[in-house]
Amino acid sequence: MISVLKRKKPKSDAVSKDMMIKQKRYEALVYALHGDLFRYAYWLCHDRQVAEDLVQETFLRAWKALDSLKDEKAAKAWLITILRRENARRFERKQFDLVDLDSTPVADKQSPGLEQDMENEWLRRHIAELAVEYREPLLLQVIGGFSGEEIAEILDLNKNTVMTRLFRARNQLKEALELDKTTRGRCNG
Repeated sequence: MISVLKRKKPKSDAVSKDMMIKQKRYEALVYALHGDLFRYAYWLCHDRQVAEDLVQETFLRAWKALDSLKDEKAAKAWLITILRRENARRFERKQFDLVDLDSTPVADKQSPGLEQDMENEWLRRHIAELAVEYREPLLLQVIGGFSGEEIAEILDLNKNTVMTRLFRARNQLKEALELDKTTRGRCNG
């Protein structure tokens, strides 16, 4: 009697399939969130090349830990947290010569005109002048599009604390605008 042996698929096929699934999942994350991560990184460091490096390191770490991401809805917050930690590591590794980049205007090529450019520069300057505790939640909300709850998770704070800081940040910007209007009114009068 001749017995036919059933051939099992080699384990390498299963590993290859798992790797392909992981690769597709990773590529989807990069494609969907690269722009948001870059904008946030740029706000953190004010340098295009450093921001690109931070995003690259963030995605490298994300690749290595991708299996730990269980909820796809939390991917953006997860990546922002990795990016913030990577930015902190940058200062642990090396001491940089500080240069005041806030005084260098960044042109907005999509603005309709000079007036919009001036308003954008005014806003950037005043946001940069906010204390970090107010600036960071505001940037996460405005640039990252995060909710108060997500910001609280990213910054490891209570949601009420985050909401208070957002409120205070907006009020400080409003006060600066009012002061500016008053000052301009006196100069023009």
